[in-house]
Amino acid sequence: MNRSLNRQTLRPLRLLTLAGSALLAAHTAQAQTSFSMTYTNGASYNIAGKEPTASGKYPVYVHIGGTGESYNSAWASAAVNAAAAKGFVAATVQYDNATFGNCSIIGGRAKGIFDANSVNSAIAQLCSRAKADCSKGVVTGGLSQGSIISVLSRNYDSRVRASFGQGTGSTYTAAYNLSSCIADGNHTQTGDRLRIINGERDMFVGGTEAIARSQAQLVTGLTCSGQQSCFRQNGSGWYIVKDYEVLDLYADHCFMGYGGLYGTQCSGLLVDSGYQNGSAAWQLNATLNWLKTFVN
Repeated sequence: MNRSLNRQTLRPLRLLTLAGSALLAAHTAQAQTSFSMTYTNGASYNIAGKEPTASGKYPVYVHIGGTGESYNSAWASAAVNAAAAKGFVAATVQYDNATFGNCSIIGGRAKGIFDANSVNSAIAQLCSRAKADCSKGVVTGGLSQGSIISVLSRNYDSRVRASFGQGTGSTYTAAYNLSSCIADGNHTQTGDRLRIINGERDMFVGGTEAIARSQAQLVTGLTCSGQQSCFRQNGSGWYIVKDYEVLDLYADHCFMGYGGLYGTQCSGLLVDSGYQNGSAAWQLNATLNWLKTFVN
């Protein structure tokens, strides 16, 4: 189907998405409190977060955006808002993401965010918050380069209990091969604590369903030949998002967005022929529920 024609056909649904976004924002504004912080990794970087307004101590969710993505983009903010609504001290973290890099470069960025031994790291700042209790567990998520950092997070902080990534793989175009740090067995996070979600047309991890699948298998160590999804009993594993599951019928690197409204498809704000109800394993609601099972 022609993509521009499809967008015209779905314009009423897009308006419904906008209305749903406004309703969610109104709801979460009553339940959460915003905060901002900084951390240092050679330079000073920003942290933007939300935490429940109710008193108590909460586990921590850290979101990391992709290359060139603003740390407080609509998609990052959607993930933080949803995590805070589920009982996390949740934050999205800025880092030096103007460029991509090899394992050494991206690993250095991951360490700056998650170094449990440094008082200057982002995780140290987040765990110092009055409502944060990192002994209850830390979980992570991210897109693209941020998904690599999410997978590598436990290399630097053993309190990280589970991670998810979108647009995650070893080979990002012919210029980068990250298998030495991102392949199963080469990162500290065990495969049974990972959930990888790739679009079948993701141009950065291959551009075909078969390659997106092979990349997810490489990172998680879990193989289901020819399948769309593959999960262990505890919900870890991977999922390949198909074109028919997203509103513009094109499941690429940023499949979670539609019409510039990043996060709408993953958050399940919109019902689209039964696919956008938030319960599918690739969607944000279900993935955060999965992460929640690993924290106290």
